[in-house]
Amino acid sequence: MVWTHLHAKIHRTIRSRQLFERNQRLLIAVSGGQDSLCLIKLLLDLQSKWGWALGIAHCDHRWRSDSQANAHHVENLAETWGTSFYLETANEPINSEATARDWRYQALSVIAQANNYQYIVTGHTASDRAETLLYNLIRGTGADGLQALTWQRPLTTGIMLVRPLLEITRIQTEQFCQEFKLPIWEDSTNQDLQYARNRIRQELIPYLRDNFNPQVESALAQTAELLQAEVEYLEKAAQQLREKALDMGDDEDSLIPLLPLRLNRRVLQKAPLALQRRVMRQVLQQILTDAVSFEHIEKLTALITAPNRSQTDPFPGGAIAQVEGDWIYLK
Repeated sequence: MVWTHLHAKIHRTIRSRQLFERNQRLLIAVSGGQDSLCLIKLLLDLQSKWGWALGIAHCDHRWRSDSQANAHHVENLAETWGTSFYLETANEPINSEATARDWRYQALSVIAQANNYQYIVTGHTASDRAETLLYNLIRGTGADGLQALTWQRPLTTGIMLVRPLLEITRIQTEQFCQEFKLPIWEDSTNQDLQYARNRIRQELIPYLRDNFNPQVESALAQTAELLQAEVEYLEKAAQQLREKALDMGDDEDSLIPLLPLRLNRRVLQKAPLALQRRVMRQVLQQILTDAVSFEHIEKLTALITAPNRSQTDPFPGGAIAQVEGDWIYLK
């Protein structure tokens, strides 16, 4: 086996970030593109050092005329590598990126649970992280949206989603595949500029690279990494503040907000605005069925210092917030 810089980097990353344990069962999501082929090759080469049992899963969204051939291509690779192969095919063609992502994670979870895999591993790279940051920034978001694509997160009970390539760019995965002559399956939809993410990938990132920073993808991915740690800290601090503001005593079950509820304005007034907003967002996430918007958070946060008897217009679902002395009541 040829041991490259990328092998050493991923080996160190897995160990330092404790992404996997030894002798675990890893289900690798392989589309056939360069990122997923780079990922599976690296993990296959590291397998003997870690004692993993690897499986390959492919999800056919049926949104391309060659999707069945693509699936066969990945199946043939799995057979060549002597690796278990699992295929999930959509009942109907999936044409929305968001719908496809949700269906894919659900399908991978079902495969993992049925075959006792503890981890689902994807080939998301630093380039994906940079593109996600730009995509969410353009749409409007806070730090939470900018730090999207984390190294690992629970996907379902007993199964962790892991992304070991978040410090590797797409240029590096392409070079790796060329070096090892890995048979990349080109996805024609990646060139379709009707998708915003493709325009970011094909037009915006190259423009930024050529005119502002040759290492723009790594720089943006590093920003996402820094924000991830800060978001985790702020979320914990906001949760502690929320528990004090809800004034529920020792009744832990009552920390799950149910209407009506009240928040202590005096407790919240002592906190920085960033924490006030996060507390209000956490509360709204528990009581609203719709996604919480910036406007929802702002109008609730404004009641922390508003005059007595101030109130909001109804939130989605009909809840209203009102100031009564030292308290904000949601009912």
